[in-house]
Amino acid sequence: MWQRTAVHLVAAGTLAALTVSCSASSQAPEQASGYPSHEIRLSVPYTAGGPTDVAARAMGEFLERRFGHPVIVENKPGAAGSLAMTELAKSDPDGYSLTLLAVPATVVTPMIQDVGYGPTDYQPVGVISQVPSVLAVATGSRFADAAGFFDAARGQPGKLTVGTPGATTSQAIELRRLAGEYGITVTAVPFNGNAEIIPALLNGSVDAILVNASRDIRAHFDAGEFRPLAVSPAKRVEYLPSTPTLSELGFPNLTYSTSVFGLAAPKGTPPDILGKLEEGLRAGHADPAVRTRLGEEYVPERFIGATEFRAMLDKIVEVYGPVAAQLRGR
Repeated sequence: MWQRTAVHLVAAGTLAALTVSCSASSQAPEQASGYPSHEIRLSVPYTAGGPTDVAARAMGEFLERRFGHPVIVENKPGAAGSLAMTELAKSDPDGYSLTLLAVPATVVTPMIQDVGYGPTDYQPVGVISQVPSVLAVATGSRFADAAGFFDAARGQPGKLTVGTPGATTSQAIELRRLAGEYGITVTAVPFNGNAEIIPALLNGSVDAILVNASRDIRAHFDAGEFRPLAVSPAKRVEYLPSTPTLSELGFPNLTYSTSVFGLAAPKGTPPDILGKLEEGLRAGHADPAVRTRLGEEYVPERFIGATEFRAMLDKIVEVYGPVAAQLRGR
């Protein structure tokens, strides 16, 4: 009699456990399908007005229309972009706290400094835009072309100053690779984004800048205030057709300073929520209004989703790892 009762109790307990399990699993899709149910906060690691800010606001407004809930963009500059990323790493993985990734800076910073997060503490969702770098001088500069600039830098190691949009950005790392691989040393001067870099070049605080060839920088080319000397991609860009690449100028390895701007969520964000965000980015990538606001020239020809974006991050770790290790050991 006792044994039969025990069997019934075990069976009842098992049935209850199965009921709880099935109930929880059946609720999860409903919760995901209801995402989002309130506002989303999207942090930008740099100042307003620059390419990161443009990317975040263009896609944020599209996602707001698509999801039917506000997407609030907040600029949180500081500490080479790590302030916003550290906050992301500590956020609840519920899809309501997102950050604009600025690669390679997002990847390089934790390899150099103890900033409270690493490459596994966030989940890339997808790429919004890509902006190559340009080496530029003020129109009144004594350097008429890139050859003259690099010849002067070669003859006077460390004397020429070059502004970069941060200490651990791809531009800053490429200048270190210029010294390490090609023996040309300049002094990198980090700023908090283009809003600080532009007046620095205009007032002569730096000899040149190596920055994103974004619209705000190109406006100074059009106004005759800045002059482009070289671009970073392996091939010339259509909107600066007369500007040679660094590869053409004898630096074939310096092709990694194209900034990639994308969306990231905290580690542990449910896959179905990440999938919904990725679908939203894919739709935004195809939206004519978004593409126009970002600049057609900056939108990748095909959408780059989470898996391929992660592979890009891993490649940056591989290429920039040796330089980051040197900097960390100093």
